[in-house]
Amino acid sequence: MVRNVCVLGATGMVGQRFIQLLSQIPDFNIVDIAASSKSAGKRYEDAVNWHQTTPIPDEIRDMKIVNTDPDEVSDDVDFVFASLPAGLAEPVEAAFAEKFIVASNASVNRMKENIPLVIPEVNPEHLEMMETQKDVNGWEGCIVTNPNCSTIALTLTLKPLFDKYTFKRVSVTTMQAVSGAGYNGVPSMGILDNIIPYIGGEEEKMQSETLHLLGKVNGGLVDKANFPLSASCNRVGVVDGHTESVSIEFEEDDVTVEDIKSAMSGFVGLPQKEKLSFAPEKPVIVRDEEDRPQPRMDRDSGHGMSVTVGRVREDVFENSFKYTLVGHNTIRGAAGASILNAQLISKLYL
Repeated sequence: MVRNVCVLGATGMVGQRFIQLLSQIPDFNIVDIAASSKSAGKRYEDAVNWHQTTPIPDEIRDMKIVNTDPDEVSDDVDFVFASLPAGLAEPVEAAFAEKFIVASNASVNRMKENIPLVIPEVNPEHLEMMETQKDVNGWEGCIVTNPNCSTIALTLTLKPLFDKYTFKRVSVTTMQAVSGAGYNGVPSMGILDNIIPYIGGEEEKMQSETLHLLGKVNGGLVDKANFPLSASCNRVGVVDGHTESVSIEFEEDDVTVEDIKSAMSGFVGLPQKEKLSFAPEKPVIVRDEEDRPQPRMDRDSGHGMSVTVGRVREDVFENSFKYTLVGHNTIRGAAGASILNAQLISKLYL
């Protein structure tokens, strides 16, 4: 069944990515696009500074932008895809959730009681909190969130290992693309010939969200996974595709490199079992070349929805291994994550 959708923040970078991706998926029909009052009333083509590599979809080019107001959005909408700045997201998403299912990219609602934070292959059972959220708030709709972009890529690779083994500790160092900060987020004079070893709030998000995603729902709250996770986050001069160096120490003393590769490459989740059209065939792709993965060569794997892992090897510490991953931060890490959440909700709950 085709679902009608609205995109909030439609002129921004993630909003543009939503429009680019949604226009390619027959499951969804964009009926409304919303933005700030500065853009409202204009044709989309006249209001947006389009930065995607494909043209504005023909069916969207002449669409009139509406205000970011639930009363200006069609009652026929099934999903609202929200890519709003953090300062606006909390009250606006709550207002839309009174009527609609809101698939949110913002961080402000991710860790709240009764609001699911979901990667469909990792913790689809957390979606059961939607009904509690509706009841508690008296809403017809609800808010469903997806994690931080770097968290998504990391957690997809941890899940198949977490299900089989016991982590003693995990550490990750990220090299994150500039698109994660938005088009105007990092000045060229700041990133060229440079690495910026700080991204505000990023390390805290990775450390808390990953444990939340691997935890269990208990009465509308999540009992987080119980292992120490340390993150160091850096901004680098790559346009798209976050690279992460991961190290895991296991409690078990019989884990091998081949065990890790096999668990990751054989991993499938509910979206693959349900054959959702936007789900990659393989959520995690394992490569054996000594110089892969690389952002330019691997970020578009699985149409940007797969995470590519390479350099799986033993670490110098006892029962420890390390690997490198690449994930597309604005597809799997942002717009694509919300779209896959919506596809799963549509399949299981609507």
